[in-house]
Amino acid sequence: MAGFNLRVYGLVINEQQEILLSDERRSGISFTKFPGGGVNENEGILDALHREFREELGSDILSSSFFYFNDFYQNSAFRKEDSLVVFYYLVKIKSDFQLPKGDDLPLGSNDPNDFERFRWVPLKGFVEELLTFPLDREAMKKLIAFHHQ
Repeated sequence: MAGFNLRVYGLVINEQQEILLSDERRSGISFTKFPGGGVNENEGILDALHREFREELGSDILSSSFFYFNDFYQNSAFRKEDSLVVFYYLVKIKSDFQLPKGDDLPLGSNDPNDFERFRWVPLKGFVEELLTFPLDREAMKKLIAFHHQ
């Protein structure tokens, strides 16, 4: 194992009971995930979450509360030798938030075929397979169970 890859994602649910997803393409791979991303060196988990929301969505986080992290081994889809440690937070953003328009080139990408776009998906009838990565699917299962309590 080469190392640990720390990541943080925000679970944002709007007033219409929809969850915010990010459709992306990087390095020739298309995937759907929650907004968020990697934790930089010398950066805290919550600092990374706030930075990712500003970078990806142009939005500040109004509040966040810890929801879930994986306490089991999961290798990275992009660097198989890395072990993922992923933190998920329930996040509130402004109610008048508008999705970014168009297919923005992801930060740090120079490939014109790469993109990053966002969409709202209803929680009711949510299909896990919409999410690409196993840890996101696990977090979503827990979120749906939590929401139905």
